[in-house]
Amino acid sequence: MGSTVQYVLYLAVLVALAIPLGKYISKAMGGEKVFLSKLVRPCENVIYKALRIDPAAEMGWKKYLLCALAFNAFGLAVLFAVLMLQGVLPWNPQGFGGMSWHLAFNTAVSFVTNTNWQTYSGEVALSNFSQAMGLTVQNFVSAACGIAVLFALVRGLVRAGGKGVGNFWADLVRSVLYIMLPVCLVASIALAGLGVPQSLGGGKTVGLVEPIAVQQTADGYEVIPGAQADPETGIVTVDGAAVPGAKVVTKQYVPLYPQASQVAPKQAGTNGGGILGTNSAHPFENPNPWTNLIEMTLLLLIPVALCFSFGRSVKSRKQGVAIFLAMFILLAAALGAVAVVEQAGTPQLAQDGGVTVSATDGQPGGNMEGKETRFGIATSATWAAYTTAASNGSVNSMHDSYTPLGGMVPMLLMMLGEVVFGGVGCGLYGMIGFVILTVFIAGLMVGRTPEYLGKKVGPREMRMAVLLCLATPIAILVGSGVATLLPATADALGNGGAHGLSEVLYNYASAGGNNGSAFAGMGCDTPFLNVSLGLVMLFARFVPMAATLAIAGSMVCKRKVAEGAGTLSTSNGMFVFLLILIVLIIGALSFFPALSLGPIAEFTQMTGLG
Repeated sequence: MGSTVQYVLYLAVLVALAIPLGKYISKAMGGEKVFLSKLVRPCENVIYKALRIDPAAEMGWKKYLLCALAFNAFGLAVLFAVLMLQGVLPWNPQGFGGMSWHLAFNTAVSFVTNTNWQTYSGEVALSNFSQAMGLTVQNFVSAACGIAVLFALVRGLVRAGGKGVGNFWADLVRSVLYIMLPVCLVASIALAGLGVPQSLGGGKTVGLVEPIAVQQTADGYEVIPGAQADPETGIVTVDGAAVPGAKVVTKQYVPLYPQASQVAPKQAGTNGGGILGTNSAHPFENPNPWTNLIEMTLLLLIPVALCFSFGRSVKSRKQGVAIFLAMFILLAAALGAVAVVEQAGTPQLAQDGGVTVSATDGQPGGNMEGKETRFGIATSATWAAYTTAASNGSVNSMHDSYTPLGGMVPMLLMMLGEVVFGGVGCGLYGMIGFVILTVFIAGLMVGRTPEYLGKKVGPREMRMAVLLCLATPIAILVGSGVATLLPATADALGNGGAHGLSEVLYNYASAGGNNGSAFAGMGCDTPFLNVSLGLVMLFARFVPMAATLAIAGSMVCKRKVAEGAGTLSTSNGMFVFLLILIVLIIGALSFFPALSLGPIAEFTQMTGLG
């Protein structure tokens, strides 16, 4: 019962904050006056003047796309250079050298595409300059780019008989100044006040409360269990016998960065890349339940709010609510599935009754492997569902340690195209592609020309909608298929068999869904994996973006037609049901064979069914 209350509370807080934010975003992106206008508009005008931008100048969809691609290409080149040259750049108290070319390519692509896939641990690889001036900048502008493209599509759907879909530069500036900066500023202050470090001085070496004894192995140093360590003499004993070669450790290195100011955009912009390798499972990024609630809510706050922004912007709130309900039902179902299977655990965890996996007053029960005791199963399962629904990728637990079905659900959320709220902007325009596809199929069923928001959907829009819906499955299946053919991929796996295949599928689904989370048992820092994952990210980000703008450019030229008795409603319960069905059918048809060989096969092996 207590866990159920937690789940309901998390969802209620999210929706309650998203509704007013959605109205604000719609007004800000439409150029209307908002409560921050007096403060922000002078800054906005200065930027326009300095960069010689005319915010009133309309762009056709091709010019809008060209500007978006050019901006992202420039950002990719700059970030690649920063990562390669960080050894000679300032603000590097840690003394880190530059990244290898393939890791720098992978990381630059990852952050530019809003994926934030990380084949490294930030605390041992990146300087303060790279973190703050390289990655954090992209955390803002990559999210803003998604919002800009979404509102170009909105204008294409709303306007009639024109050619312009807005101005990319104006949309980008407004997305940063009116949405990302205010949300992240408030969140950063709250997180810093609740214990998330915000330091510019680099890491510190501090003394341990108690010394520990370690012994060198082939994989490095390991703690000696049950050892007695004398820091003065350096002698280590176990059961009274001295341990030769053992060492006494009395100090530790504490990685300190401007964490709070990067955690906020990492969450709010559905970026996900943390400063520390263990992300929000680390107490320096997420120290307590209050920071966890803030970060978890930020995961989906803007994507959920954009559903309500869409309804207001197209002058039909029912349309936004219908899309919101379809996404919310899918999210709630996924969350429920993860919660149930993680709480149930597995026969291997239960050890034939030798271990209690039922929740009691003294322990949470279920599968606690890879989860922080300060968060437990309910909060970990909620975060796992949120982060893979939102194309965020940040984690407060290790998904590789989930049960087979518990790991499959987050994987499936990414495979669906990250349209269950999805990334900032891109999740909603991805779902609108499914809406157009659903309208077309429903039109075939009743024998009418499909219409959406008063405009007829023609062959061109359908081709682009299909490309928008299938880009992610194509990227994931082709990328993972090629990877599984290479012997080097098997060498990178931490597990063999069905779970090993699940690791490959999950990681390419993460790249193809522009998510960034990982089944961490797979070591991906090789030239092939870095490059192939980077190419998958680029394809999955910019092909749907181009298809979306092509739809906007085609729809903006069309005149609106009056609704008739046979017009299909796109805002009632039946349409919401059809939309969910189409999303699930495409996901099931595309990925069921691969999932059968991965997590489903592992589940049958664990339960003795296979």
